[in-house]
Amino acid sequence: MPGQLEKKVAFITGVARGQGRSHAVRLAEEGADIIGLDICRQIDTVFYPMPGPADLDETKRLVEKAGGRIHADIADVRDLEAVQAVYRAGVAEFGDVDIAVANAGIMPIIEQGAARQAWHDAIGTMLTGAWHVLETVTPRLVERGQGGSIVITSSSAGLSGLGVNVLPGSAAYSAAKHGVIGLMRLYASRLARHNIRVNTVHPTGVDTPMAHNDEFDRFAVANPDAVKGFYNALPVNYIEAVDISNAIVYLVSESGRYVTGTTLTVDAGYLVRP
Repeated sequence: MPGQLEKKVAFITGVARGQGRSHAVRLAEEGADIIGLDICRQIDTVFYPMPGPADLDETKRLVEKAGGRIHADIADVRDLEAVQAVYRAGVAEFGDVDIAVANAGIMPIIEQGAARQAWHDAIGTMLTGAWHVLETVTPRLVERGQGGSIVITSSSAGLSGLGVNVLPGSAAYSAAKHGVIGLMRLYASRLARHNIRVNTVHPTGVDTPMAHNDEFDRFAVANPDAVKGFYNALPVNYIEAVDISNAIVYLVSESGRYVTGTTLTVDAGYLVRP
């Protein structure tokens, strides 16, 4: 049987591993061609190891194993021209984009190096980077007149705040995850008449190298008060990346054809904890 996204093209940021890789594979399973990018190098203010080129190659392999086609390259979402270059190259190969997922994210919430720079790195990656995706894909989506769907990855922290500390990186993480909701609502309102839908998705902690790593585990042991509020109402510590991917499939497919301007939580009850 054909998938829910046959003959669709999806543009996804942060695809080298974690949620982005899962989204790329899951959308490919539903028939979409994938255009993807990732920075594939370390940002100095990030305390855990970030993905490299080999991780991006593995994503390509997994998408192709799932039956999809992929054009993926190294680019920094903070650089609008770099984002647009990957987008244009992918469109030249697969045709126009129908779906965009602004997923790229970092979590510089433990002081590392120049603490104030962590603010700029987090805002640049998760807020400005999301805006760069919107600026890249929306002109052509409007021009084509065939509708489309955009999803921005926020967080449960985008609805509640992230209570680890008030270091610049942690403050910026919460600010960026709240900020993308404002972007989503603005673009959802402006693009609705073109049948282009825009939504945010809000995970709790996801079992990926960004959220679940040795460095953060050591921090949690050393600073139990900083993480005592990190628990879900449902009896699970971390959810899986595919849980978010499945929510995105719903939002970008015909199943979600009338869903726009929403903040969809996939948070194991994080926001309704007793």
